[in-house]
Amino acid sequence: MKFLFWTLALFATAVAVTLLSHQAGYVLLVYPPYRVEMSLVLFVFALLAAFVASYFLIRLVTTTFQLPQHVRHFRAERAQSKGRASMLEALTAFFEGRYAAAEKAAVQAMESGDTSGINSIIAARAANELREFERRDTYLADAQGKTVGEQTMRLMAKAEFQLDQKQPQSALSSLKTLNDTGIRKHIGALGLELKAQQQSRNWDAVLDVTHQLEKRNAINATLATQMRQQAWLEKIKSAAHDSALLRGVLKEMPASFKANYKIAAQAARAYMQLGEGAVARHLLTESLNREWNSELVTLFGDCLQGSVVAQIDQAERWLPVHHDDANLLLTLGKLCLHQELWGKAQNYLDASISVQATRDAYLARAQLAEKVHNTEDAARFYQLAAQLVNQT
Repeated sequence: MKFLFWTLALFATAVAVTLLSHQAGYVLLVYPPYRVEMSLVLFVFALLAAFVASYFLIRLVTTTFQLPQHVRHFRAERAQSKGRASMLEALTAFFEGRYAAAEKAAVQAMESGDTSGINSIIAARAANELREFERRDTYLADAQGKTVGEQTMRLMAKAEFQLDQKQPQSALSSLKTLNDTGIRKHIGALGLELKAQQQSRNWDAVLDVTHQLEKRNAINATLATQMRQQAWLEKIKSAAHDSALLRGVLKEMPASFKANYKIAAQAARAYMQLGEGAVARHLLTESLNREWNSELVTLFGDCLQGSVVAQIDQAERWLPVHHDDANLLLTLGKLCLHQELWGKAQNYLDASISVQATRDAYLARAQLAEKVHNTEDAARFYQLAAQLVNQT
């Protein structure tokens, strides 16, 4: 378009000059006592020449005055380019695991005048990996007051460092500050909050954060189940000193977790410690009827408060299906021993040992021998139990 314009202007000028050259006009300039007379064509060319000269003179003066600004702009661009190159070098070194080189390159980027907060964050993370905590905190402080995004990076890094040093409350405080800035909790922040709540043993909060992560498909379903299981186990442990609290925990627990054998075992132990063996027996019976587990049946045999005739009857109902389970046979032996059914106790304990010889079975057999005043057998079974301990 510009080429077409200048071409038309050139042709127009040529036509104008041709027309003027055929005219006999002239120009008279009078400035007393001076008079200057020239042809019209010469005057036009002189006027154009004066205009062009004035234009270039003005441009020269303007450029001269703007030269310092251009120099500053050039230097700033060169420094920015150098800073970005150093930042890329720092990122590359950090992800390659060369933390000392990453810190050095990030510092060079900061010294070059690059004001981006990412350089401070890279330097802080590299210093943290090098266990240089004082330098790390200095870099984090340098990153403060940057843009919203860089503020998020700083607080995320700070919370992560605090968790590494087992300071969960400080990490939660940093994450709260992040939330107060108006930034919606993203998956990375929720992941850090989950770790902080676990370290703080805030199990209700662990369940809540796990639910949020699962809703966003940010956590594997198996891992989420494990997190919840751990939380419920810890809640049972924390309530083990109070029967009412323990009942409250089990009441609010989802049915799917009540069926878990680890949770059933933990709850049964807690009830036994509280002297509520009947509740423990009922809980274990329900769990074993849903799904068989040798660990639970062993625990069933440890509920030895008062008469255990009903427990023996229940265990014998399981026996036809699980006749080869050494732990069930041991449990029946212990229950019969507690109920002073010496003959049945011996039969069950001997059967358990024949299926799988264990230290507990030998110890129970030795206790039975002592009860019937057979010191020779008692000594022999104690010796067998000790040999198993030495072998392990």
